[in-house]
Amino acid sequence: MKPVKQPLNLVIVGGGTAGWMAAAAFSRVLGPGVCRIRLIESEEIGTVGVGEATLPHMKSFNDLIGLDEVEMMRETSATFKLGIDFVDWGGKGRRYVHPFGDHGRPALGLPFYQHWLRAVQGGADLDIGDFSYAVVASRLNRFDFPNADPQRIDSTYSYAYHFDASTYARLLRRLAESAGVVRTEGKVREVKLDPLNGEIAALALESGEDVAGDFFVDCSGFRSLLLGQTLGAEWESWSQWLPCDRAFAVPSARATDFSPYTRSTCREAGWQWRIPLQHRTGNGHVFASQFISEDEAAATLMQNLPEEALGEPRMLRFEAGRRLKSWSRNCVALGLASGFLEPLESTSIYLIQVAIMHLLPLLPTTPVDPALADEFNRRIEIEYERIRDFLILHYHATGRDDSELWRYCRAMPIPESLQRKLALFQHSGYIEQYRDGLFTLPSWVAVYAGQGVIPTGHHPLAEGLPYDRLIADLERLRDEVRQRAEAMPAHEDFVGRYAPALALVQASGAHP
Repeated sequence: MKPVKQPLNLVIVGGGTAGWMAAAAFSRVLGPGVCRIRLIESEEIGTVGVGEATLPHMKSFNDLIGLDEVEMMRETSATFKLGIDFVDWGGKGRRYVHPFGDHGRPALGLPFYQHWLRAVQGGADLDIGDFSYAVVASRLNRFDFPNADPQRIDSTYSYAYHFDASTYARLLRRLAESAGVVRTEGKVREVKLDPLNGEIAALALESGEDVAGDFFVDCSGFRSLLLGQTLGAEWESWSQWLPCDRAFAVPSARATDFSPYTRSTCREAGWQWRIPLQHRTGNGHVFASQFISEDEAAATLMQNLPEEALGEPRMLRFEAGRRLKSWSRNCVALGLASGFLEPLESTSIYLIQVAIMHLLPLLPTTPVDPALADEFNRRIEIEYERIRDFLILHYHATGRDDSELWRYCRAMPIPESLQRKLALFQHSGYIEQYRDGLFTLPSWVAVYAGQGVIPTGHHPLAEGLPYDRLIADLERLRDEVRQRAEAMPAHEDFVGRYAPALALVQASGAHP
């Protein structure tokens, strides 16, 4: 890369959620004095959206770029999300919620779940979800913002959103263009490399224009036009652990229960998602094509829609895995151009966001130092592999053996990193905590317990209370959580007052 003087000429290939998130973040955070941004996209090339559910990190990203929460929710018909409801994953007839928040309160120098383990190992019939404010509120279809007092049990959770991803991308585009991003309508005909160092020098468009740049961001989706096709970044498949490779998606009418959670329901050869928005419901069936035909998979989705379908199912093909390098030479890939993990835990948009946040402090202003690329690639590897292990846990630690897919997943060898996590947990409930990576202790606790992975022992400090006193304290806490959650507003009422969708307001003839 030739010496670069500020501002850096940054070229983004591809729009959609990934491209416009990058454009909005770079333009709003760095400003025109640091980089000039040009985004190339074509209306003729569709974008891929495998889900419209997010994680709590989304709010901090919106705050970073100056996107108002109420404005975002109104324009994208958004609802709130307290967690993910997993139906039939641990076994048929079993259900649990992976919440955005803690279970209970720490005591005697231990996290709450260690005391819960002691109770259930002693014979108590206690659902750990009953001690999570987010779980209980979601089961009741209630929502309110977390309490600002950290001593209160109703402060121990976070929230995310369900939203229309295409509308969100348009909102980001408006923000980015107001901050100076230049959008070019067009298709890339050729990627021109510098003959001396092999870096990307320019993009030749079908219009005949050449777009030169100092640094390129590949948001071209599964095509991975720059990083994969041009620079040859190697692909590592994880399909041996995550065999689902297709999805059908279809919208349906607005949900009657208007739940503040995403639902994931096990099916014979995969799983089905349900995402409630203000104006409609997003649905999809993720499946492994080696265990079910496409016609059967589409029929399974349509037969299990609780509301009227608003279209025909659309199919997506994919493979779980990632590029071994997300940054090569003077190019970084974001989103699907970098890797893919199915939306079981709503991580698609998070992976775009976290890559942007890792890239912001590493953007080069001089010739690319390989140390910058190495550090970025190290961080992205951690993010992908820790999410990968968490997803595999759902498939592998299941009581289901009623179909070929579930028998395969129960018996398959798993990555050494997940083997180690399971071995540590199964003795006394030890969960390794780490600085980097998405899923932390409360998430692992929720899925371990929900999938029926209960250790044989617990931490010795959990013996600090007499057993009868422990049970009484747990029952009192459970009742407190329930009572406070019951006092929350209904989710539908809260959203209707706080951020009613513009589409619904306009349809009703009411004033915004």
